[in-house]
Order: sequence, then C-alpha cells, then structure tokens
Amino acid sequence: MLAQALAGRHAPRDVALEPKFDGYRTLVFTVDGTDRTVVQSRRGALLQGRFPDLVAAAGQLPHGLVLDGELVVWRGGQLSFEALQQRASAAARVVPLLAASTPVHFIAFDVLQLDGGPILAFPYVERRRLLEELFAEYALAPPWTLCPMTSDPAVAQGWLEQWTAVPGVEGVVIKRLRQGYRPGVRGWYKIRRRHTTEAVIGGVTGTLRRPRVLILGRYDAAGWLRTVGRTVPVTAAAASMLAGRLTAAGVDHPWIGARFSAAWGSREVLDVKLVVPDLVAEVDADTAIDGGRWRHPMRFARLRLDVTTVDVPVFGVGREPATG
Repeated sequence: MLAQALAGRHAPRDVALEPKFDGYRTLVFTVDGTDRTVVQSRRGALLQGRFPDLVAAAGQLPHGLVLDGELVVWRGGQLSFEALQQRASAAARVVPLLAASTPVHFIAFDVLQLDGGPILAFPYVERRRLLEELFAEYALAPPWTLCPMTSDPAVAQGWLEQWTAVPGVEGVVIKRLRQGYRPGVRGWYKIRRRHTTEAVIGGVTGTLRRPRVLILGRYDAAGWLRTVGRTVPVTAAAASMLAGRLTAAGVDHPWIGARFSAAWGSREVLDVKLVVPDLVAEVDADTAIDGGRWRHPMRFARLRLDVTTVDVPVFGVGREPATG
C-alpha cells in the first residue's frame, strides 16, 4: 500500500500518524513450516542475499509472518541511504564485510500475515495492535524496530519539526484507523518537511531558450562545483524568465564529460546542456539529503539575483539558505 502527497496540511480525522523514513520499502516473509526468510523490495526484487544479517535475525520471528516496513542503515548519527544502496548493490564477495560494518535495521509499521493467515482486510487499528503484541510477545530487538505511531496531531507536528532535522526522516505518513490494507493503492497520505535553500544552476535539459529541468550544484571547500540534484520541470513562466539569462558554457565548465542520471539510482541519462554557472536559484526541497545531494527533485522558486554564487552554502553543508 502506498501514500500520496497531502494537499495542504489538513489531515483526515480518526487517523494514525507515523514518521516517514527514507530507506528501502520492504516486505519480510518468514515462510510457514520452514526456516526460510524472504526479503522483497517494493518492486518485487528479492534482497535476502544482500542482507544476510537481517535474515539471520529473522530467527527471532515466528513462522508464517509477513511484515511491511522500511529497511535502513544508521551510520554516523543519521540514516544513510548511500550506505543502504552500497549494501543493496554490493558484489557477493563483500556482502559479509558490509553486513558486519554497516548492519541494517528494519522499521516495521504493518503486519500483513500472522500464523500463515492473511490479515490485510483487518482495519489498521487492529493490525497495529497485533504488531505491537508481536513485538512484546517475542521481545523483538534490533535489527527489528517498531515504528512510532500517534493519533495526536501535536505529537506528529513535533516529529515534522524536530525529527526531520535528522537526515533520513522525511516527514509524516497518515493512515485511517478503520482502513484495510490495499496493495498497490495510494490510500495513505504523506507530508514531507520542505525548506527553501539556494544552489547554482550548472545545466538544463531542454534548450537554453526553453529550459525544462535545472541541474543544480554547489561549490565544495576546494572550489569545485559539485552536483547536488535537479528540479522538477519548471513552469512556462519560469522558463521564459530563465531563457534570457542562461549562457551556454565553454570548454572550461567543470561538468564537461559528466553524465546525469534521470533519478537517484536510475541508469537513464538526461540530455543536459551545460550553462555558465553564475546564476543562483532558490529552490524548495525536502530533507532527503545523502552525501550532500538531494535524492528527490526540487521545485524551482525564483532566481536570486540579489546574491552571487559565493553566497550559496558550501557543498555538504545542507539546509542552510544563503543570506541576503
């Protein structure tokens, strides 16, 4: 079951609210009558070979169980999607080493089957009660983690304002208490914390006369322009305004020869026209930052003609907007 963005900030009544974590959405199956564990991604890929530490920990779980949750890696005081990707794509020979150095955690937020019997039709509030009882009865400990939940909007607002300061915690998911679990349906809602910040425009898709997507960067401490992400397609009005100010880059652009993926982890490559990196864009971004780069596309807000590129936060600093 999936979530759709909530327009505005007015949540439905009689709901449960949970923190939204930035990891791999995963199902964990303990096969009834066997010691076999299956770890399946949202898109159906089987991941148990990549996460032997999670499979070993499944010995804590009863047979015939299906859990829904988020697979995460905690590193350096924050959730690291980059480390999680390294684990998911590692060569077989280094999997045991990574399992020891960067163990995964599974944040469970739903139970879909107990004792071999599906419970998808049960209302959320009942499935949550069963999930809490499961954790208590089996004294589940890390890597198994019970996702926090509240029905108090004030508590969820605190999560949205405070917890999202930690990279890897994106926002809040909203679920109706009496709702069953409907696979593939966007029946939940999500609110991501967003903020405005600045970045340098280093390239565009489309053309300089009709830019479509902006490729953004920030200078690192050594003065090198590093990519930090891209925007969603800009509006026609924004494209018209940008067109008069973009200048094609010369052979000295720091991104000459670089390839730009269409999305985080995607092999699809964008057709990018490099531009002179002298314009600063104010963008609206969420908090999913990994290695100094935003995982999700940003929204272009406006050009910051009142600041220069030296006013933009240094690569890796993250959320601080430029002053001016």
